[in-house]
Amino acid sequence: MTTPRPTTELTADEARRIALRAQGFLGAPDRRSGVRGILRHLGAVQLDTISVLARSHELIPYARLGAVGRKTIENAYWTTAPEPTTATAPTAAPTAPPPADPHAFEYWSHAACILPIEEWPHFAFRRRAYRNRPHWNHELPDGIYAQVIKQLRTEGPLTATDLGGAKKTSDWWDWSGTKVAVERALMYGEVVCVERRGWKRVYDLAERAIPDPLLHDELDDTECVRRLVRLAGQSLGVGTRADIADYHRLKGEQVDAVIADSGLVPVTVEGWGKPAWADPTALETPPRGRHRTTLLSPFDSLIWERSRTERIFGFTHRLEAYVPKQKRVYGYFAMPVLSGGRLVGRVDPAREGRTLVAKQVVLNGPKAVTSVAQALAEAASWVDCTDVRVERVDAPDLREPLAKELSRILG
Repeated sequence: MTTPRPTTELTADEARRIALRAQGFLGAPDRRSGVRGILRHLGAVQLDTISVLARSHELIPYARLGAVGRKTIENAYWTTAPEPTTATAPTAAPTAPPPADPHAFEYWSHAACILPIEEWPHFAFRRRAYRNRPHWNHELPDGIYAQVIKQLRTEGPLTATDLGGAKKTSDWWDWSGTKVAVERALMYGEVVCVERRGWKRVYDLAERAIPDPLLHDELDDTECVRRLVRLAGQSLGVGTRADIADYHRLKGEQVDAVIADSGLVPVTVEGWGKPAWADPTALETPPRGRHRTTLLSPFDSLIWERSRTERIFGFTHRLEAYVPKQKRVYGYFAMPVLSGGRLVGRVDPAREGRTLVAKQVVLNGPKAVTSVAQALAEAASWVDCTDVRVERVDAPDLREPLAKELSRILG
């Protein structure tokens, strides 16, 4: 691909601030749009099973909006369909009622993500790719796919347990036939995850869950990918080819094929060493405003891509939840601390009753003490903890100043 000559040169600091604003961390957030506005703004919110302070999809809006209620977050993402009813006439077949207007759906983007409902048509290329996939890791028993679709049509929305059981044995990946079938239907787009209930996916037929104007796969692959490249550029503010591809897990060559007519503009960024592309709207106005001070989920889209995080913030971070305990450096779920537009430290949190425990704290110097204390105090209040206990600080001489600052904030 021949990259057009960049017309704009950005300093590293300008690029960092553009990225912060694009991700909702610089400037006053639009509180009227709330959690749904954050979802539309980011384009994707990653889901993950780990829950320490809260699950990651709860931490994403919290990091941008502050202490919004956790129930409010869940309600904003999902519209729960009413319980299915059975017709009273003895000869009538049971039918599931239509759901309320949905705001989001779950699908494979950067990973398993909550996505704005209006983006359903733009993932048609991925649904087609799954349908054309030559092999699967799980065998599908004869007739089970049709059985699952029929059951959802008459009884849905249902969990895999409702459908007959998610697993054959206690092994995590040993799925039952019904679980294999409904997950395949999800990937094909015949079935949609309409909410999470006790962390279980709740499935319904796409024909019932997706609004009629959106329920189609009419867009060709090029149009779908072009849209996602544009959305990634808007959500990142500025990014390299690899940054943009990573946002929705596209291939580099897919990005190459559409980026010239995606609406993004080529730029150069001081110190990046690679061509970059920016959202033209982000270049029109210098990013200014209030910075958030907050703990970040390791699954936050601000820091999804390790090399981008290092390039923008000079900060190396790795989720160590899947690293053997004896090999962890920063802790099981170490959360970077964002303050003043910089990553100033990290905290590995836990909860004991109504105490937020900072099992391990890493501070990037004495100036980070106040920021880390503020982030810990706000997070504690959000999850209904009344106290914060610090167990270990990487710089022992900063332990007492941190404890004093926490005591002052918590009163």
